[in-house]
Amino acid sequence: MDPMKSNHLPVEQAAFQPVDVMLTPLRKLFSQAALALARTCSTQGALDPALLDRWQVPAYELAFASADLLAAETLAASATGDGIDAGLARLFIIDAIAAVIARLETVCLETGHDIGALHALAALPAFTALRRAAGSTTALAQLGLAVVAAQGDIGQVELAQSVAMASGAFERFAAGVVAPMAGAIHREDLTVPEDIIEQMREMGAFGLSIPEAYGGSATGHDDDTMMMIAVTEALSEASLAAAGSLITRPEILARALLAGGTDAQKTHWLPKIAAGRPLCAISITEPDFGSDVASLMLAGTRTTAGWLLNGAKTWCTFAGKAELLMVVTRTNRDRSLGHKGLSLLLVEKPSYDGHDFSFRQEGGGALTGRAIPTIGYRGMHSFDLSFKNFFVPDDHVIGGEAGLGKGFYYTMAGMTGGRMQTAARASGVMRAAIKAAVRYAQDRKVFGAALASLPLTQARIARMAARYAACRQLTYAIGRRLESGGNSMEASLAKLIACRSAETVTRDALQIHGGMGYAEETAVSRYFVDARVLSIFEGAEETLALKVIARSLLDNALEKAAQA
Repeated sequence: MDPMKSNHLPVEQAAFQPVDVMLTPLRKLFSQAALALARTCSTQGALDPALLDRWQVPAYELAFASADLLAAETLAASATGDGIDAGLARLFIIDAIAAVIARLETVCLETGHDIGALHALAALPAFTALRRAAGSTTALAQLGLAVVAAQGDIGQVELAQSVAMASGAFERFAAGVVAPMAGAIHREDLTVPEDIIEQMREMGAFGLSIPEAYGGSATGHDDDTMMMIAVTEALSEASLAAAGSLITRPEILARALLAGGTDAQKTHWLPKIAAGRPLCAISITEPDFGSDVASLMLAGTRTTAGWLLNGAKTWCTFAGKAELLMVVTRTNRDRSLGHKGLSLLLVEKPSYDGHDFSFRQEGGGALTGRAIPTIGYRGMHSFDLSFKNFFVPDDHVIGGEAGLGKGFYYTMAGMTGGRMQTAARASGVMRAAIKAAVRYAQDRKVFGAALASLPLTQARIARMAARYAACRQLTYAIGRRLESGGNSMEASLAKLIACRSAETVTRDALQIHGGMGYAEETAVSRYFVDARVLSIFEGAEETLALKVIARSLLDNALEKAAQA
């Protein structure tokens, strides 16, 4: 039997056992490298901000190594057997191990830590055998053919019945309503049509993270995060901008209100947000500070019964259509307070469909906005905003008087869910790209043969599918852990790896399409440019890797060393 034509994976792969051979010793070497870097970046046992900035390159590599290693460990239990997903898990694991070793080499070289153990691990005959079993030309060909035969329907996760039913309903809505409009919305740079928004209101999409007591569908049980992830992924497969991202803004605002809002604010706003009236936007970024939240300077000056806002914001997605903006505002002008001088203010405005707007209050305050032209992620539009003596009443400060200075913490409460949603959005875009690539590879003939019959195409499809399946499995696994009070930093790891993977997967899907992939009329070109934004918003990749992930890893390394 020709292995290139077999629908079954090689028998020897069923015994694939990477944990004791590679993953356990690699985790140990990772911990040693993290401690070496932590000591390099610390003074008198505490991390030194100046040293952290100096050693950004190894810290960045450590963050990505952590994401790859966690994904590989998450998949290890499902890497045995002869199914497609087991084969994809095996392929991802061997590629991830090689990537982690390479990244840890950088950390060791920079810190002077012994690199010999890494080289010894990479040279193990057992690792060579694992790579041959899971990553040979024959294995890749068989796996690629299996993905083609499955039409990209891979990366299965176990879902509760209620979650599976909701996911199915939103998949049908996305395929039947969103997908037919998505191309025109992107090419013509339209605003998301009311028809999509209204049907999402009817389906309860805006209340997924809001408790039932406030008009949402969150029950407070283990399935809430799974529901949010599944729905987000289903919508994003049809369109990242025209559907998948619509529910992120109410997610962030709702969690901020639940974390710090007064009882009156929760009672007033949460049922409205759950109903999708008003639509929401989140205004954090400023022109001079990007993801450096602690340095934000939009000024809130106390006045009679409220605050006057003056300054600029940028990259505020959906600011035109939205009627409620959550605006991170500096209510204490003492810049030495950093993030402790920030508060969250709720700004109400009319809804506008165009690419610019100007809203003037009766008292003379003004809020103007202009959509920023972008290569992708069209439909919701991201706006530059200008506030001039714009009045916000006291009862629109989240938390009231007690909430002043706590805006950063309330924002972070919302961002964990936002980052999980972004990982789910990345998974949805990857799934769409893989399915498009598989269809095209079957239909397209090159030199008399279908693209899907060529070993290089098969290998490319296999690796695309392995990365997507790994990110999807990791996202759901972390979502389950978060439901049980798990480490919120892992949400950042899910976002980091999924967003970078979406760039790779959509790039390869476009490449399979050849010249047609570069044409705007082809959906895969939209997937490619849309995917590029994922590593930028909800915490830019660099900020996430350095300020959130690496810092947490290094703090933990020092803490464990002190306890030893």
